[in-house]
Amino acid sequence: MLKKIFAISIILALWQSVYIFFPIKGYILPSPVEIGISFSEVLMSKEIFFHIFASLQRVVVGFLMATFAGVGLALLFGHYKVVGEYFRPIVEILRPIPPIAWIPIAILIFGLGNASAYFIVFLGSFFPIFTNTYFGVISLPKIYRNIASSFNLGRFIYFRKILFKFSLPYIFVGLKIGIGMAWICVIAAELIGAQSGLGYFIQLNRLLLQTDKMLVGMILIGTIGYFLNYIISKIEKLTVKWENK
Repeated sequence: MLKKIFAISIILALWQSVYIFFPIKGYILPSPVEIGISFSEVLMSKEIFFHIFASLQRVVVGFLMATFAGVGLALLFGHYKVVGEYFRPIVEILRPIPPIAWIPIAILIFGLGNASAYFIVFLGSFFPIFTNTYFGVISLPKIYRNIASSFNLGRFIYFRKILFKFSLPYIFVGLKIGIGMAWICVIAAELIGAQSGLGYFIQLNRLLLQTDKMLVGMILIGTIGYFLNYIISKIEKLTVKWENK
């Protein structure tokens, strides 16, 4: 932690020293001191917390929908290979399309607001979750299936105790990628079609030429994104205990 703080301090010091030698205008690129002052003003106004909550709420809803759909379909397609052969090509065709490209369609279908943001977040996080889970399912050694057949395990027990548990490390890789994509997608969606959220906060201050507040919003986006990934990693350590021994 001390090394990270030291590295950030060095970067901020070098950034601030540039303004001693070069007269850069604040509306083009504010100094760290100006950003710090704006940061305190934004926090004191308390309006930013409304935008943070709006973005987090959209991410949580869209990400949870993508998690249940992605994990469930991957387990189904991976185990029942005949079903997977029919439907997985459709997933592979849709996967390369950037979620941002879906924003105009989402607005046309769902209008401006939360529903379109949920849809974009869902698309952004679904594919990494599905792909990694599917890879985990098809990687299950054949001996596990043979043992399950030998002991006449029920299908539900097989899915829950063997297939799902074996795939958990792969699932969490997808979740960590998916939460990052979800956070990126919600900000992009809010930049274009929302009246709240950190993306909207940045867009509003861009129109007002308040670059310092734009950068405050960007810092908050990066910080919250870091903690979202940290939370998933902590859940992984508590859940996949055998991988951490």
